[in-house]
Amino acid sequence: MEWKPAYKAANSLEAHSLKGMLESQGIGVRLSGEALNGAVGELPADQTGVTLWVEEYRLTLAKEHLARYESQVSSVWLCTQCGEENEGSFEICWQCGEERVETRH
Repeated sequence: MEWKPAYKAANSLEAHSLKGMLESQGIGVRLSGEALNGAVGELPADQTGVTLWVEEYRLTLAKEHLARYESQVSSVWLCTQCGEENEGSFEICWQCGEERVETRH
């Protein structure tokens, strides 16, 4: 079974979050590069991220889920309760704790 790199996370927190997301979809994930986080400041920034690896036959599916994640991260939503602007990756409002409501226009 061959493993392929699917995504380079900025840090361990993001990597573990994405690992959990993919595993909840039945996609096995391995992480590499976590040990390099201690060298931040001594290594170039592009060398300190954590890489998510998936089985080759699941790579396309994994990349589809990761693309949805990236599109959410770059978007924002307004809380229907308090009107606060939240990052797209948040499922609850950071200000008041209200759950995200999808609105269709």
